[in-house]
Amino acid sequence: MDTIDILRSHLERLHSSIDSSVRDLNHEQLHWKPSKGCNHIAFSLWHYVRTEDNLVRFVLQNRRPTIWIENGWNEYFDLDKISQGTGMSEEDANNISISSIDAFLKYMSEVWESTNHYLDSIDHSQLATIFSIRPLGDKTASEVLFEMILTHGFSHLGEIWVLKGLQGFKGSPI
Repeated sequence: MDTIDILRSHLERLHSSIDSSVRDLNHEQLHWKPSKGCNHIAFSLWHYVRTEDNLVRFVLQNRRPTIWIENGWNEYFDLDKISQGTGMSEEDANNISISSIDAFLKYMSEVWESTNHYLDSIDHSQLATIFSIRPLGDKTASEVLFEMILTHGFSHLGEIWVLKGLQGFKGSPI
């Protein structure tokens, strides 16, 4: 198995796990917080998917418009077209609202598909291409995909599982 196949395999598992973890939650469950200082599932979900969309499209594909903007999802959800949550205040994070999980699942599906198309379009030499990412500095495409997408995504998936468990639902399927 080569590096791109490994990335694809882990991304498929991540995407599938995120999809199944949130698909049956209602508005109240998505936006529930156990206490001050915590984020709700809707914020973590929105933040992660927006991050993958931004990194794969805008960063790795040289400023290609994100799915969020290109397909008008920012207007549909009445949320900022640029923000993805990094560095947001607690108040701003609390104000992120996903009005329809079904619509958000469609946006997620479009992002997952876009990521797959990107992986189909590159070869191993392109994984060494260096990109400047504010405020983190220079990162190779491989670092962006493994660290900033996979590791970040699985971290937020764990957060979603814990928040579900705290609400009395099955969190992790294990």
